[in-house]
Amino acid sequence: MFCYLTTTGRRTGTPHTIEIWFGREREQTIYLMAGARDRSDWVRNLMAEPRVSVRIGDDEIHATARVLDPDRDADEDALARRLLLAKYQKGEELAGWGRGALPVALDLDFEGSP
Repeated sequence: MFCYLTTTGRRTGTPHTIEIWFGREREQTIYLMAGARDRSDWVRNLMAEPRVSVRIGDDEIHATARVLDPDRDADEDALARRLLLAKYQKGEELAGWGRGALPVALDLDFEGSP
């Protein structure tokens, strides 16, 4: 299963939706990882406007995005990497991605969601 992340374009102000892998351990937080790190358009968009929406299955939820800093958020950074690799890695083909990708947390807002 994938999730669909909708960010607001940092230049255009229009919604942009991508399909992306995700991990989830806590009810309130979803984790994503960007292989191109902060060169990814979706990461640049959420850094400019952290209010996003995410759709998993039929559920659409508003969230606030945070780029994780391995120095400041070491435990959460490790959790995000562990969750996504456990869910998607088949063998060693994603090991480099798992070490080098930029983790992003989405703090879900069930109250303000449609």
